[in-house]
Amino acid sequence: MRKIEIFMMVVFFGIIHSALAQDPSDDTFGKWQFRLRGIVVAPDESADIETIGGDASIATAVVPELDISYFFDENWSLELILATARHDVEAVGTTAGDLDLGRVWLLPPTLTGQYHFTGGNFVPYVGAGVNLTFFYGVDEGPVADDVQYDTSLGFALQGGLDYMLNDKWFLNIDIKRLFLSTDVTVDATSALNATVDADVDINPWIIGFGVGIKL
Repeated sequence: MRKIEIFMMVVFFGIIHSALAQDPSDDTFGKWQFRLRGIVVAPDESADIETIGGDASIATAVVPELDISYFFDENWSLELILATARHDVEAVGTTAGDLDLGRVWLLPPTLTGQYHFTGGNFVPYVGAGVNLTFFYGVDEGPVADDVQYDTSLGFALQGGLDYMLNDKWFLNIDIKRLFLSTDVTVDATSALNATVDADVDINPWIIGFGVGIKL
């Protein structure tokens, strides 16, 4: 198991333990909430590629996502979203044709502030926040000798709906838009006798459905 995945599990179970250890007689409103979703990560990509021109093509990925929320009152909360996804990457329409740039893993932990519209079993919410995206596990593919992606800080918008099954369990649908850009350096000396820099906008839509619990 990758070190990143182990770290995410340690964080998850540490927070679960902390939440369960809270004094039930404490009458403050603060509550923990956990969701597990399956998500579709669909990049809305574009790129400015130096030297050879063209555009970027980044494949859609389907992965699990964990989120952890803390409620300050019945309406306002903070949510930490954790997921990692692998994407196939190509440079398309370049002067050298379509270039397979292999695969890369993205880890974009995202923190959003949310407002929940309470009343009844249907609880819609909206949110906005920031994400810090790390790129790791790069497979350069058959063309490049090396591909480097810069860590990126961006913004996030979010909307969703919880449907309460009872006081604790609920179903969830969620849509997020991450505004995510990165500078990419492709060392293609062997194949193209060139090093190519690119400014890549990934800007994925993230659509998820899952189940959650309030503690």
